[in-house]
Amino acid sequence: MQHTFPRLDIGSLSDHKEEELMISRFSDYLTEHQNLFFPHRHSFYHAVLFTEGGGSHTIDFNHFPVNPYQMYFMAPGQVHSWNFEGKVEGYVVNFSGSFFQSFLLKPDYLETFSFFNGVTVNSVIGLSESIRGLIVSQFEELLEVNANAGQFREDMIRVLLLRLFLTIEQSDSLDRKHQRFHHNNAVIRNFQKLIEKNFVDLKLPGEYAELLHVTPNHLNALSKEHLGKQAGELIRNRIVLEAKRLLVNLSLSVSEIAYKLNFNDNSYFTKFFKKEVGMTPEAFRAKSANEPGGTV
Repeated sequence: MQHTFPRLDIGSLSDHKEEELMISRFSDYLTEHQNLFFPHRHSFYHAVLFTEGGGSHTIDFNHFPVNPYQMYFMAPGQVHSWNFEGKVEGYVVNFSGSFFQSFLLKPDYLETFSFFNGVTVNSVIGLSESIRGLIVSQFEELLEVNANAGQFREDMIRVLLLRLFLTIEQSDSLDRKHQRFHHNNAVIRNFQKLIEKNFVDLKLPGEYAELLHVTPNHLNALSKEHLGKQAGELIRNRIVLEAKRLLVNLSLSVSEIAYKLNFNDNSYFTKFFKKEVGMTPEAFRAKSANEPGGTV
């Protein structure tokens, strides 16, 4: 019988760590976590720097080639898998959503970084030559501090991680064309947060407009201006994304997924999914199981 557990959520940072944090060289991490080649999702933040290697990796069903001095970031809940070629090296950091909470006054501070907002196009960054050496040295410093059991070890790591994130966010590595949507408008920013929290129960733009104290037409106009998409499309996209994430979990039936996503019945969910994706949930699941890395 084929084991399906690699497709389930990983509920802890690792099997041997009880803390909210894990820092490792990437080759060591891969040796310890062989099951991570299959599609899986994390309950924590995840940052990887590749310094050597090739192949591909997939984040929320978008494919990216693996290149040296490429970084990728994942927020909790995103699904990914790897398909490496040859020797792969680099660094990996996992930390829980609460790791910075006691340290920062602003609870959603991490969301101000473009690469941690859960939008896949912003999650993969090719580091410019001007900061590659600096970022590698900052990872080495993180490894060194992590290995020491000093009194302020975790606070030192928090400071070093924030410095790393700020260095990348302020560098010329980021494609600024993709950044315009996130910070420009408070209504849109709050709309995206509301979708993330409520997409299972609230599926109509008018319901979000009411929570935001704007008219549906105004919300739609802002959405098209700042995101290039209609408000309803954003909501549907998030529902589809969650459906895809759940479909790679083979322990759930399509009917159970429809129930989890608050559809009245399985046939309505199938009709919705096929209209948005171009294939039935069953066809998507079959295709994802047969492609490299186990996803589409």
